[in-house]
Amino acid sequence: MEQNNKSYLMPLVMIGVLFFTFGYITWTNGTLIPFLKIACELKTDTQAFLVTTAFYMSYFFLSIPSSIILNKVGFKNGMVIGLIIVAVGSLVFIPAANSRKFELFLAGLFMQGTGLALLQTAVNPYVSILGPIESAAKRISIMGMANKLAGILAPIILGAIVLKGIGDIEHKLEVSESATEKEALLNELVQRINTPYLALAVVLVLVAVLFWFSKLPEVKEEEEQTAGAQKKDSVFAFPNLILGVMAIIFYVGAEVIAGDGIGQYGKNIGISLDEAKNFTSYTLGAMLVGYLIGIVAIPKYIKQENALKYSAILGIGLTVAAIFTEGYVSVFCIAFMGLSNALMWPSIFPLAIKGLGKFTKIGSALLIMGIGPGGGIIPLAYTAIGGEANPQRGFWIMAVCYIFILYYAIAGYKKKSW
Repeated sequence: MEQNNKSYLMPLVMIGVLFFTFGYITWTNGTLIPFLKIACELKTDTQAFLVTTAFYMSYFFLSIPSSIILNKVGFKNGMVIGLIIVAVGSLVFIPAANSRKFELFLAGLFMQGTGLALLQTAVNPYVSILGPIESAAKRISIMGMANKLAGILAPIILGAIVLKGIGDIEHKLEVSESATEKEALLNELVQRINTPYLALAVVLVLVAVLFWFSKLPEVKEEEEQTAGAQKKDSVFAFPNLILGVMAIIFYVGAEVIAGDGIGQYGKNIGISLDEAKNFTSYTLGAMLVGYLIGIVAIPKYIKQENALKYSAILGIGLTVAAIFTEGYVSVFCIAFMGLSNALMWPSIFPLAIKGLGKFTKIGSALLIMGIGPGGGIIPLAYTAIGGEANPQRGFWIMAVCYIFILYYAIAGYKKKSW
C-alpha cells in the first residue's frame, strides 16, 4: 500500500470527526448514571450501572454482524449506516423521558451502542492500515484526542443541562411528603434530556450526509497479507489477537470504571453531585495528556508495546493508591488513571491485528466485541464488590485488569502460535 502522508490527511480529518462524535456519545454515560438513578428512582448503583451494560453489551452482540456488513458495503457506507443507527437510538430517549421508563432508556442506549459497534469496527482498522502499522498507535492516539476532547465536553455540557441544581432537587425529593409533588419534580427533571438528544440526532444525520457525499478512500487490507496469515485458515489461530481481545476487555472495564464511575464514586464518598458531575472530565483530561504523549513519543522515542507496559504499571500503582487513600486524594488517583489508560487502546489494537492479513476485518470485529463484557460486565462486578457500602473495595477489580494488560504488553502480543 503506497500512499504518502498528504493522502492520509483528509481521511484522517474525517475519521477524527467520527471519533469526536462517538466520543461525545460514549462519555455521556457518566452523566446518565447519576441522572437516571434519580429520575427513574433506581435503588442501587448496580441498577444505575445497567446504563453501561446496555450500551456496551451491544458491541458484544453486534461486532461480528458489523464485520459482515463491512465486508458487503465497505468502510465508508458502513460508517454512514452506523451514524444513522446511533441517531435513531438517540431519538428513543424522547419517548423514554416522556414515560420515565428506565427500560426504554436502556433500549435507546443499546441502539446507540449498536451503531457505534459498526462505526468502531470500521474506523479502528481503517486508521491502523492507513499507513505503516508501526506508527498505528500514533494515528490512533490522534483520533483518541478527538474522542477524549469530546469526552471532556460531554459531561460538562450534558451535566449543565440535566443536572443543573441537582442538589436542591435531591433535597426537595427527600423532604417532600406529597407523592404528587415528587412525581412532578421527577417528570420535570427527566424532560431535560429531550433537547440535547434531539439535537444530537440532528447532528448525527448531518455527519452521515457529509460522509455519504465524501470521497473517502476504501482501503483494502487484504493487500497487506503476510506469509504467516496465508498459512492460517482461522482467525482464532492468532494468539496475539485472542489475547488482545482479552486485553481489550480488561482495558475497557478499567476505562469505564475510571471515567463513567468516578462521578457516582464521588457522590458515594460524600461529595455533592453538583461537583461530582464534572469528575468524568478530569479523567478524560488526563487521557488527553496521555494521547499527547503518545503522539510525540510513538514510535520515535518509545515502541507501542513499551508504552502499553509502562501504562499498565502506572495503572496498578494508581489503583493501589486509590484504594488506600481517602476523599479527594482517592478521586484524583482515579482521575489520573485516565493517563494510564490513554495509550492502551492505541497500543493493543495494532499489536492485536498485526499480521492478520485477510482476517483483519473479523479480527477487528472480535476486538470491538471485547468492548461489550469490558464495559458491560466488569463495572457491574465493581459495584457488586464495592458499591455504596464500600466504594473503594471495588477498585481491586481494576488491579486485575491492569495486571493482565501488563502480561499482554510483556509477552502476550509476541505469541504467534498456541
